[in-house]
Amino acid sequence: MSNKVITVKDVSFAYDNVPVLDNVSLEVEEKEFLGIIGPNAGGKSTLLKLMLGLLKPQSGSIRMMGKKPRQQRSNIGYVPQYPAFSRDFPITVKQAVLLGRLGMRGLCGRYNRNDHQAVEQALVEVEADNLSNRLIGALSGGQLQRVLLARALVSDPKILILDEPTANIDMRLENDIFDQLKQLNERMTIIVVSHDIAFISDYVHRVACLNRTLVCHRTDNIDGLLVQDLYGENVRMVAHHH
Repeated sequence: MSNKVITVKDVSFAYDNVPVLDNVSLEVEEKEFLGIIGPNAGGKSTLLKLMLGLLKPQSGSIRMMGKKPRQQRSNIGYVPQYPAFSRDFPITVKQAVLLGRLGMRGLCGRYNRNDHQAVEQALVEVEADNLSNRLIGALSGGQLQRVLLARALVSDPKILILDEPTANIDMRLENDIFDQLKQLNERMTIIVVSHDIAFISDYVHRVACLNRTLVCHRTDNIDGLLVQDLYGENVRMVAHHH
């Protein structure tokens, strides 16, 4: 019996009457690793924001584990492409990761021992525990990405969503992060947006090709003609077999 944790049904969305998503439907199974690819302005980030409950569909519906996205925020971890806070803000790595527990406290609730233990565990898991007392502004791009991943993991989410998590780091670190995601996929559903089709095809189970409309493929069914139709230009593809 299948266990769908994400259901996107006939979703459309436009900014100022400019269509971005057109009748998009998608189902994601529990513990699936899904890659989302597509050209710039193809709707990828908009789809993520809809899944996170930051935007509402103008038509259609989205359910995350059977509920509206806003009702499941504590069960969804999110790693943005760019940090939402200033790198100059005087905050340590530990304090930044602790922010990921904020939604689990009341408005006046204080962090407790469990919160601090969860931060330590998350930093160990992403191999960044040695950075705990470093200021955010002193981190390299790769180190910051690990910290953002720890912040997403600290609430022990059931779904992890990442928007171009390796956009500004080198290939060696890209491999390290995706190896980490592969391990995390053993206990959670993962959705990752990426431009690197050939690279992610060695990790994900399916690829969702999004350019206003959406079509899903198994990784070994993606060929150069399909990618050319999606991006409107020649793209060299590498097929991987699991």
